[in-house]
Amino acid sequence: MSCLRLVLGDQLTRELSSLRGYEDGDVVLMVEVADETTYVRHHPQKIALILSAMRHFAEDLRERGLTVDYVRLDDARNTGSFSGELARAVKRHGASSVAVTEPGEWRVWEMMGDWESDLDLPVDILEDDRFFCSRSEFAGLVDKGKTGRMEYFYREMRKRTGLLMTDGGPEGGAWNFDKDNRKALPKDVSPPHRMRFRPDAITQEVLELVADRFSDHFGDLDGFGWAVSRKEALRALRHFIAEALPRFGDYQDAMKTGEDFLFHGLISPYLNIGLLTASEVCDKAIAAWENGDAPLNAVEGFVRQILGWREFVRGIYWTEMPGYAQSNHLNAKRDLPAMYWGAKTRMHCMSECIRSTRQHAYAHHIQRLMVTGNFALLAGVAPEQIERWYLEVYADAFEWVELPNVHGMAMHADGGRLGSKPYAASGAYIDRMSDYCGECSYSLKLKTGEDACPFNYLYWNFLIENEDKLGNNQRMSLIYGNLRRKSDEDRAEIVRSARVFLDG
Repeated sequence: MSCLRLVLGDQLTRELSSLRGYEDGDVVLMVEVADETTYVRHHPQKIALILSAMRHFAEDLRERGLTVDYVRLDDARNTGSFSGELARAVKRHGASSVAVTEPGEWRVWEMMGDWESDLDLPVDILEDDRFFCSRSEFAGLVDKGKTGRMEYFYREMRKRTGLLMTDGGPEGGAWNFDKDNRKALPKDVSPPHRMRFRPDAITQEVLELVADRFSDHFGDLDGFGWAVSRKEALRALRHFIAEALPRFGDYQDAMKTGEDFLFHGLISPYLNIGLLTASEVCDKAIAAWENGDAPLNAVEGFVRQILGWREFVRGIYWTEMPGYAQSNHLNAKRDLPAMYWGAKTRMHCMSECIRSTRQHAYAHHIQRLMVTGNFALLAGVAPEQIERWYLEVYADAFEWVELPNVHGMAMHADGGRLGSKPYAASGAYIDRMSDYCGECSYSLKLKTGEDACPFNYLYWNFLIENEDKLGNNQRMSLIYGNLRRKSDEDRAEIVRSARVFLDG
């Protein structure tokens, strides 16, 4: 009685639930399929990362004595889909059952629901226990009213796990240290050189495949330097903790021209494909604080991103789908501007963030939220268009983590399920947290007109356009109070400037 154990491209973890209980005669199935490389037009580096990491993981499993059936993308017999390749493998190996860990995306979950009847054999879909909070546990917290806001969920998770807790309370006497983590980068502070990895023979073969098949996708393939194995991912984690974590807290919201990585972790792709686990990453960061190698504000801020936000958005995704993706609370309908795909723009901040995205399949969370996301929000871009863009262009983007962050946090399209107010900001915020404005041809001082920073009038135009939906939001009462004190002439000029810019 042999079991076929399917491992997906974002499940590259040795302790994966579907690999437990492996017995002689079982077969691990790994497949590269066209459907997964093209359901959106992924950044070439994202495709290369996943395919190379899959091939390295397969070799790792073989070295551990497991039998692995690996189907490559360019195999002439490849059907191009999970379902097709699973059916072929069942027949090829005479399997009596299938085991697979639950997927990260709704479309694959729906697909899995058909496998047992299609294959006419047992399909055991196992819990993905690489997360701190299971899907069923999060649903239980929803029923208890403990998931209304990330902050309260985060506190609950701190209590449950004991991470950064002492005597029943938070270390340092506070649940978060946000007030210490909002500093712009001083001119005399230089970010550390960040570790990148030279492609080996396996990765080089993948890069050639990707260059041949996906050269028309947005993004550069040259300069690929992501970790593609467990060993390399651990090196990247150690490097971050030693070289960048001590200052991560202070400058996690900072932006600087030409500095694409600053003090950020650069490990989210490895977490999201399974080369690293959330628990080990948090444990190692906390150990740095305990050893005196990193301050509490940095470690807490980093742990909150994983134990708080990452777990929270996954829970939102699985409890709110599939209807969640269809909401459009602000009725945003504008097409995504061509500058997101590299068209020239005078907006230096946008140009810089999109350049980093094109070059590395990466931009850090403030660039995503407060520049490219903020612009899409203020411009009224259709949620599905900007969400698709984020899913395509970032190496760490999988729908379970991308959709709630963009749909709820950046676009407020869920009407407040994820965040109580939109993350809307004028050019003043970008100027405060970066050096972008000093190199821009637009003027931050001008509030309207063709040479004014577009974020300035777009911000107020956004408030005007959505006053019926946001005007009574208590967290925005001060902002709307300021808007209501503006003269009719000022409001008309704001709207005119916004329309001229957006129509152009």
